Amino acid sequence: MMNDGYHEFENVELLSGVVLPRVRLAFATCGKLNAERSNAVLFPTWFSSTHHKNAWLIGLNKPLNPEHYFIICVDLIGNGLSTSPSNTDPPFDGPRFPEVHILDNVRLQRRLLIERFKIESLQLVIGRSMGAQTAFQWAVSFPSQVRRMFALCGSSRTTPHNYAFIDSLEAALKADCRWNGGDYISPPIDGLRAIGKAYAAWAMSPEFYRLNLHLRNAATIDDYLERQWANNFTHCDANNLLAMMRTWKTADISTDPSFQGDWQAALKAITCQAIVMPSRTDQYFPPEDSAAAAMFMPNAELRVLDSAWGHRAGSPGSDPTDIATVEAAIADLLKR
Repeated sequence: MMNDGYHEFENVELLSGVVLPRVRLAFATCGKLNAERSNAVLFPTWFSSTHHKNAWLIGLNKPLNPEHYFIICVDLIGNGLSTSPSNTDPPFDGPRFPEVHILDNVRLQRRLLIERFKIESLQLVIGRSMGAQTAFQWAVSFPSQVRRMFALCGSSRTTPHNYAFIDSLEAALKADCRWNGGDYISPPIDGLRAIGKAYAAWAMSPEFYRLNLHLRNAATIDDYLERQWANNFTHCDANNLLAMMRTWKTADISTDPSFQGDWQAALKAITCQAIVMPSRTDQYFPPEDSAAAAMFMPNAELRVLDSAWGHRAGSPGSDPTDIATVEAAIADLLKR
């Protein structure tokens, strides 16, 4: 069982220089913090997701066992629970919400751990997709406080190809006639549905479709797209999605001022034990990019997840065999 909570901060200066008068992080915990405060695991969310989705790797028979670890699932800024365009007062509401970097999230997460729980070090930082980008940033910016890192289907920086994909989503959303520069009166539902349809081609691999895995619970490809993807983002606030897209676009561990844009130097600073696990068929974060990063990390192991499920490999609701492979890797890492 997860225990939900919020932690607030005042006058937060972002990497961009903008100062937000008030910021809150939503989070949930599972398990009990030991007396030494040494059994903490941090598990950030991913794009458009909330901490409720993180439960697939948590449980008594899972690698993140709440009888052994105190697990903090923290929501990224922009996801609708933490500070977001949809819940921020003027002058930073809606389309006026400032750019938030992954590093901004990590700095606030560190403050959350210290101010709320007096936690100074982490047994593990684990994340998937944008959560993996967050885990990379943690290991770079606060290396002495991270003992282990696990990155599933994510990257240390957003590549130009990945940037182009995100930009296409933005364009699809803003093409909706309801968009109105972000000051929409009713949700731009056509744009939100267009994002879902675009995701269907990118999140799942060509191999996934070639093997007809999309037809397991659908009669036709059109049936699958309508059932599984068309409404995937219609519950989201459009400005929230755009805020998270901007965070995704700018993700780069070397943005930390300590490294002045030197990506290789930032990777070499990740001294913790790490497993970087891309999916063989991921079109967002292909294994070649993960391999290029892992080679500069002193204590990293590259484990490619051999899956047809593309970016969704090992995620909630995906192939149970893939999930078992992810769980085994996390268990291995926690033994080190």
